[in-house]
Amino acid sequence: MTEIIEKSIDFYSIEYAMNIFGNYDDNIKIIEEAFNVKVLTRGTLIAISGEAENVKKAEIIVTKLLDIAKQGETITRQNVLYLVSLTNEKQIEKADEILTDYVCLTAKGKQIKYKTHGQKLYVEAMKKNDIVFGIGPAGTGKTFLAVAMAVTAFKNKEVDRIVLTRPAVEAGEKLGFLPGDLQNKVDPYLRPLYDGLYEIMGADIYVKYLERGMIEIAPLAYMRGRTLDNAFIILDEGQNTTPEQMKMFLTRIGFNSKVVITGDITQIDLPSDKKSGLKEVTNILTGINGIEFVYLTEKDVVRHELVQKIIIAYNKHDLNTKK
Repeated sequence: MTEIIEKSIDFYSIEYAMNIFGNYDDNIKIIEEAFNVKVLTRGTLIAISGEAENVKKAEIIVTKLLDIAKQGETITRQNVLYLVSLTNEKQIEKADEILTDYVCLTAKGKQIKYKTHGQKLYVEAMKKNDIVFGIGPAGTGKTFLAVAMAVTAFKNKEVDRIVLTRPAVEAGEKLGFLPGDLQNKVDPYLRPLYDGLYEIMGADIYVKYLERGMIEIAPLAYMRGRTLDNAFIILDEGQNTTPEQMKMFLTRIGFNSKVVITGDITQIDLPSDKKSGLKEVTNILTGINGIEFVYLTEKDVVRHELVQKIIIAYNKHDLNTKK
C-alpha cells in the first residue's frame, strides 16, 4: 500500500505565500500536476500531501521558491517549471547556484540574475575568457546577459567603451524598402542592443555615453579596417555572418578587449549559397585557450514557456527531415 504523508513549510508572511502560489494559484498548480500532490495553506503554513517520494520533491521546490520570495523576486511560471525540470533530473542543487548571485544592477536598482544553470556558465565564461561564443536558441538571454556584462566592465573601468554590432541581414525583408538613410535602415536590426542598454544603464546615461563615443552601435560592415582596443565588443546574430565576415570581425580585436559573439545556428537568414561564419568557426577555434564556446538549450529559455515547446518541436522536425 502506498504511503500518504503530509509535510508543512512555514512561509512567514502572506506576501511570500501569494508570491509562491502566483496568480490564480498557477505556480502551485504546476507543482501539483507535476508530482500528483495537493498543496494548501493552513495559517502560516504551506501543507503538501501525497505519496512520500512526490511530497519530498514538491517540498524541495516550494522551499526553493520561498528562498526566491525572500530575496524580493517575483516568482514566474518559468521559475517553477525550471525547478520541476531540475528536480526530475535529480539536479536540484543547481538551483542554489542561480539564487545566490546576480550579474549587475539596472539603473533602477533591480538585480539582473541568470535564471538557469546554462546562463550561469555563460556569465562565468565571459568573466574568465577574452572571447566567448554564446550559441543557443531564441529567448535564452544571450544578448541581454552579454550587454549586462559589457556595462559591468565599463562601470568598473575595465574597458573604456562598449561596441555593439550586428550583421544587417534580411530575415525575409529587403533593406531597400525600409525608409530613411542607412542608419535608419539598420536601426531595426540593432534594436535588441538598444533595448538592453536602455534597461541596464537608463536612457539618459545611455545617451550621454553614446554622444561621447563611449558606446558605439553599428552594423558589422562598419568594423572593417579598425582595431578595437580597451573595449567590450558584442557581435549579435553571429549566425548571419559569412566566414569572411567572422574572420574580419575577430581580427579587429585589440589590446585589453573582450569579445562576445552570440547566435542561433538554427535561424540562419543568409542566402542558401552562403555558409554561416558562426557554424564554421566552431570547427576552427574550439580548444584554443582564452576562447570558450557556451551552448545554451531550450532549458535555458526564459521567455513564454511555449517557446521551449516550439524549439523542441522544430528540432524534432529538423531531425526527421534529415533522415
